[in-house]
Amino acid sequence: MALGQPSRLRRPEHVTRSIPRVLAAHAPAMSFEFFPPKDDAGEAALWEAIRRLERVRPGFVSVTYGAGGSTQDRTVRMTERIALETTLTPLAHLTCVGASVDDLRRVVGQYASAGVRNILALRGDPPGDVRGPWVRHPEGLDHAEDLVRLVRSLGDFTLGVAAFPDVHPESPGFDHDVEVLVRKADAGASFAITQMVFDAESYLRLRDAVAARRDLPVTPGLMPVTNLRQVHRMSELMGTPLPAPVLARLHDVADDPAAVREVGVQIATELGRRMLAEGAPGLHFITMNRSTATLEVWDNLAASSLAG
Repeated sequence: MALGQPSRLRRPEHVTRSIPRVLAAHAPAMSFEFFPPKDDAGEAALWEAIRRLERVRPGFVSVTYGAGGSTQDRTVRMTERIALETTLTPLAHLTCVGASVDDLRRVVGQYASAGVRNILALRGDPPGDVRGPWVRHPEGLDHAEDLVRLVRSLGDFTLGVAAFPDVHPESPGFDHDVEVLVRKADAGASFAITQMVFDAESYLRLRDAVAARRDLPVTPGLMPVTNLRQVHRMSELMGTPLPAPVLARLHDVADDPAAVREVGVQIATELGRRMLAEGAPGLHFITMNRSTATLEVWDNLAASSLAG
C-alpha cells in the first residue's frame, strides 16, 4: 500500500480534506502558520496559541521547520498532534534541506500515519546561512518541483508550494519566478502560499501572471508586525527590502512599542482588506506563535464583512 493510501482507520474529514477544497469552499479561507518550538516550554506555549486560534475555525494551520531544516522532529510531532487532538486541518511542511530521498520518504510516512494528506513541499534555505549557496544532500533533491513529484508518487497527497511576490533572492527576475511556480504546478502542486506580503501590488502582479497560465490558487502570507527588530529580521530572511512606506510608518513611532504594535496591526489589516477585495482566496497569517495580534487583524477584517 502506498504511503498516502487510506488505511482501515478512518480519519476525521477535517484532517484529510484537501486545502484546494477548503479554499474553494470558504469565502475567504483564513489560515495560520506557527513556528516550531525550541523546547518543551515553547511547545506548551505554542499549543496554547493553537487552542486559542482554534475557536475562530481557520481553514487550515501549519507548523514550519526551523532555520536550515532544524526542529524537524518537533515540527512533525506538533503536526501530528494537530491532526489527532484538534478540529483543525493540518498542512504539513517538508523541505529538502539535509535530507536524502529515504529521509523524505520516512517523514512523509509519519505524516501519512497520522492521517495528514496536505503537504507544503519546499526546497528550504541553506543551513547556517539562509543567503548562502544551496548544496543538496548527496542522496537528496535539488528543487521543490522534484519534491512535489516524489510526494505525489508516494500516495494520495495534496501538494502546496511556496511563491515569492518580491522575487526569490536567488532568482534572476520576476518572469523566472513565475516560470518556476508554473513548473511546480506542472509537477503536481495544486495551491501556493506566498512568503509574507508587505506590498499588495507585488502579490497581485504574481497572482495575475500565474493565473494567465495555470489555475493555481495563490494565498498571500500576512504578518502583523509587533516590533521593529522583528520586521528587520524578517526582511533579512526574505532577502528583500521592505517597502519604504511601511518602514516609515513603523519608524515614526519607533520610541513607543505599543504604538509600533498598533501600527503593525493597522498595516496588516489594510493589506489584508485590499488583497481580499481583489479576490485573494484567503490570507495565511504568520503568527510568530502569538495569537493576540493575529486575532486583532482577523476581527478588523470580520468587522469589514470580508472574513465573515
